[in-house]
Amino acid sequence: MNFVTKKALSRREALRGMGAMVALPFLDSMVPAMTPLAGTAAAPVIPRLGFVYAPNGMFLPNFHPAGEGGSDYAMTPILSPLEAYREQMVVVTGLSNRGIVSPNEGGGVHTRAHGGWLSGVLPKRTEGADIEAGKTVDQYAADVLGAETSLRSLELTTESNFSVGNCENGYSCTYQNSTSWRTPTQPLPHERDPRVVFQRLFGDGGSVEARLAQMQTDRSILDSVMESINQLERRLGQSDRDVVEEYLDAVRDIERRIQRTEENSATTPLPTANQPAGVPDAYDAHVEMLFDMLALAYQADVTRVSCFQMARELSGRTYPGIGVPEAHHSVSHHQLNPHNIEQYTKINVHHVTLFSKLIERMANTPDGDGTLLDHTIMLYGTGMGDGDHHTPYNLPVILVGGGCGRLAGGRHMKYEMDTPFMNLGLTLLDKVDVNLDRISDSTGRLTDL
Repeated sequence: MNFVTKKALSRREALRGMGAMVALPFLDSMVPAMTPLAGTAAAPVIPRLGFVYAPNGMFLPNFHPAGEGGSDYAMTPILSPLEAYREQMVVVTGLSNRGIVSPNEGGGVHTRAHGGWLSGVLPKRTEGADIEAGKTVDQYAADVLGAETSLRSLELTTESNFSVGNCENGYSCTYQNSTSWRTPTQPLPHERDPRVVFQRLFGDGGSVEARLAQMQTDRSILDSVMESINQLERRLGQSDRDVVEEYLDAVRDIERRIQRTEENSATTPLPTANQPAGVPDAYDAHVEMLFDMLALAYQADVTRVSCFQMARELSGRTYPGIGVPEAHHSVSHHQLNPHNIEQYTKINVHHVTLFSKLIERMANTPDGDGTLLDHTIMLYGTGMGDGDHHTPYNLPVILVGGGCGRLAGGRHMKYEMDTPFMNLGLTLLDKVDVNLDRISDSTGRLTDL
């Protein structure tokens, strides 16, 4: 496709105002005149990469497709929320994360499962500050993909990070707090407060006073960049104006949802202890708000790498809205009890349903010659296989997205049992042009992925 423009906008064009810097989505006007989109520096040729972690494993019989793999597989109950994206999805089975196994320890399995999920490295058993695990796959990707974005990577969670000391069998709580590790001794904090995330994405990043002044008014952050919006629109064609308008509507919608949550919190007689005013009381609303901001961050190329924690390991969260009044961790110890299996599966399905809403948004977001989902690879998975077994074997893995044509969907890839999970890490890094020889116990790349 060819686009004709008088003068191409920079891909780093942004709307600026007091305390605000709103990056823009990809626009036709960012393509130099009379050149094919695929051949321009502005074209989104580098895929985004994201990792979504769910705790306490899954009930594997309700996750794993039957058969020997291939395209002709039946969707299972846990996969069913992603039915609409089957042709952009790869289900991967047979992978194990044996690098985090500690044969001489009976406890600490939840902490090791999370702390070593994306590194394949056994975390050091310590309650103190001398924590050590491994650099994670997302951070190897961020070394390259994050070099050109304002945020090197984005780490989000639904949980507080206030837990310190011993969280399980002598292991520091840090291993449960952080999915992402920049170095073996530097875990990255995950943010749960939507207001803080919003300011990171759309604040100017350089003036604390200006950001605070803006937050203390009733004005939208977009009001402070209105002059910049008007100037930009005079330079755009109608199709680009439509894209910008839809994008800014989404930004304003997120901001209003945060403001309503903060207002509701201010009128609540007994607010939740240590919960920021911007965090919704309802779990689903919290997840959806964070997922929506993640999609906007990808769309505006604020970041190309992310980690998202649905909940922390050992989570005792209940889900009465879906008919699960019992704690997640408790029902994950199902012991083949039919009631526990039903409750456990409901939670597994619910988490994937929330994830599917992120996928839907990305599939409906234009991005260059395709959609945001076409240019992204999202991995959804857990650090344990079956939660009742407490082992990192036969991990459930879902890949969704096209990765700029580098990932073919519509398949169940069934690998030989106990193929290293880090082989998948190497393979995903290859797809974003980050080439490593080895990660932890990896033995090579996954064939045919």
